[in-house]
Amino acid sequence: MFKTTEDSKIQISELMLPSNTNFGGKIHGGYILGLMDQIAFACASKHSRSYCVTASVDKVNFLRPIEVGELVTMKASINYVGKSSMVVGIRVESENITTGEVKHCNSSYFTMVAVDEFGKTASVPGLIIKSKIEAKRFIRAIKRREDDAKKAEFLNEIYKNVDDYLDLLKDFRVKIDMK
Repeated sequence: MFKTTEDSKIQISELMLPSNTNFGGKIHGGYILGLMDQIAFACASKHSRSYCVTASVDKVNFLRPIEVGELVTMKASINYVGKSSMVVGIRVESENITTGEVKHCNSSYFTMVAVDEFGKTASVPGLIIKSKIEAKRFIRAIKRREDDAKKAEFLNEIYKNVDDYLDLLKDFRVKIDMK
């Protein structure tokens, strides 16, 4: 079975309230991450028709602060599918409802895994790619997975042979005092 990205696209909007602010008066990043996790779950579950769990979250860069009173809109779509996993791409925008100005606040990729009623991984439908942007997103997800595997291998090498890498520290604000 195969589905299009349109079959599982989700969009939510929420007005940002003072109760969601951090100490600086901006909307708390943790609150936004919680909303992103919810929309990732909804999108992945809609695609898979299964309960889904969050396996990982790719790098999240908060590009612009979100203000109280702005309308935040999150758009999610399936960018990649494996056997039981899906990568959900999420774009977060905020809109000043008095001026109409829209700003891109962040984007991220959530890897979600479909599970059955026993907690075992469940197979997910394949993806029908209908545009070049969808193909680009799928290919980028493949490349991120490959890069993550290479990075994990390199970081494991450092842990096994840290003495071989201590020279990397010479240009940083660190004092080595290992006795």
